[in-house]
Amino acid sequence: MLPLPSGEFRAYLFDCDGTIADSMPLHYVAWQQALAEWKCDFPEDLFYAWGGRTVVDIIATLNEQQGLTMPPEAVARRREELYRELLPRLTAVPEVRQHIDRAHRRLPLAVVSGSTTESVTASLKTLGLLEKFDVLVCAEDYTMAKPDPEGFLLAARRLGVPPESCLVFEDTELGIQAATAAGMASVRVPQPRAASNGGRPAGPSW
Repeated sequence: MLPLPSGEFRAYLFDCDGTIADSMPLHYVAWQQALAEWKCDFPEDLFYAWGGRTVVDIIATLNEQQGLTMPPEAVARRREELYRELLPRLTAVPEVRQHIDRAHRRLPLAVVSGSTTESVTASLKTLGLLEKFDVLVCAEDYTMAKPDPEGFLLAARRLGVPPESCLVFEDTELGIQAATAAGMASVRVPQPRAASNGGRPAGPSW
């Protein structure tokens, strides 16, 4: 069981990819396939180093670095299509699922993700967890990505719980920074693949 900080918490807020869902390896496969259509290189180490950045930001940066003109929105949609094809292989992070199951109906639960509502909904449906969440805050809902606290603060408002009474579950440093900036306690979720890859940093938090 993932240990939690001490305190009386009135709501739990979860990142999705890499926190609830062990989805980062699948996301990387989708990235590789989508970017290969534009002859764009995206090394795995760079993918994991850019944890917390939005899809559109990553595409724009790759364009700048490699002198490409990939249309960010179109490539993002293509990457999402390819990820959806991989969803049957998706599994939940067991230690986090335990906390979701224990807190369901006892505390309000929210997801705060840099991915689209469509993507988050598809992942949670695949895992059988969608109905356990009271609020989804996704890429369309806020303008400032993590480490800005906007997404977490919006989730707290929608739940009607003060930020200082929320506990955040996150797998990236940017996510932890966003939770801290929101005045929320947090717990760092170890990346599932870290045990077998020498502790690779967590990937982009979509």
